[in-house]
Amino acid sequence: MSAEVTTSAAAHSLYREIDRDEWARLAAGMAQPLSETEVVQIRGLGDRLDLAEVSEVYLPLSRLLSLYAETTKRLGAETSGFLQEPDTTTPFVVAVAGSVAVGKSTIARLLRELMSRWPGTPRVELVTTDGFLYPNAELERRGIMDRKGFPESYDRRGLVQFLTDVKSGAPEARAPFYSHMRYDIVADAHVTVRRPDVVIVEGLNVLAPPPAPHDVAVSDLFDFSIYVDAQPDHIEQWFIDRFLALKRGAFANPASFFNNFAHLSDDEAVQTALGYWRTINLPNLEENVLPTKHRATLVLEKDVDHTVERVLLRKL
Repeated sequence: MSAEVTTSAAAHSLYREIDRDEWARLAAGMAQPLSETEVVQIRGLGDRLDLAEVSEVYLPLSRLLSLYAETTKRLGAETSGFLQEPDTTTPFVVAVAGSVAVGKSTIARLLRELMSRWPGTPRVELVTTDGFLYPNAELERRGIMDRKGFPESYDRRGLVQFLTDVKSGAPEARAPFYSHMRYDIVADAHVTVRRPDVVIVEGLNVLAPPPAPHDVAVSDLFDFSIYVDAQPDHIEQWFIDRFLALKRGAFANPASFFNNFAHLSDDEAVQTALGYWRTINLPNLEENVLPTKHRATLVLEKDVDHTVERVLLRKL
């Protein structure tokens, strides 16, 4: 047996494997808290999210996350009681990782809305790691503008410090703000988190190991992590579809960094998208993102139509 097969079998043995029908049965008796309009507002470009998918996949997931958060909070309180100290329980931190265009941003937004409807987790905040990308000027200075999204393009120390502030119970923690319209960090703009019940952190490389043996990994500061998985050829098509939708929408805004793409023909846009996918996003997925899948607490495996076909949940 090859080392690759042995490693794969060992990784799968760590997880409960739950198919779509079995997972959907967990939603029995759970009321759908979102309207169709709310789902449309949450859905990202290219994502085929509907009320059935919300009810059958993400509603049970939000309940599971809420249970983990409530149990962790209770354990924290009991630990403080045992130590005869005031309760110092800190926010429960959930990571959502995966490739560009796999739908992780939509999932993160959806989980924020769903988790906030459960009684034990009414205050949920969402932070994306885009805010911890180095500014474009710094990427240019370092000669890595064409590697934006790769691990070296992020202020990893800044992200670790932000999460350390969250998990240490600081009254507030501030993250830089990233504008997708400008394709850059906005100076003097921040996202402020003030001790909510849950903080969701969404990003490409959040499950990556530390760059050096004695460094703190970003993932060391997560209480629960989700990896959104799909076949690379499916993600490639989703990336192209999203690029075409942006060309007709956001790219048409003269203020958009990508406004020059708005005038491409559809065929030219497809070739441009393929170029970005095959030279930047696919290599990043293969080299840096996909290898972290086994570090996740839970894996959502998507089919070609964006529906979740299987859930892997790490055994306790």
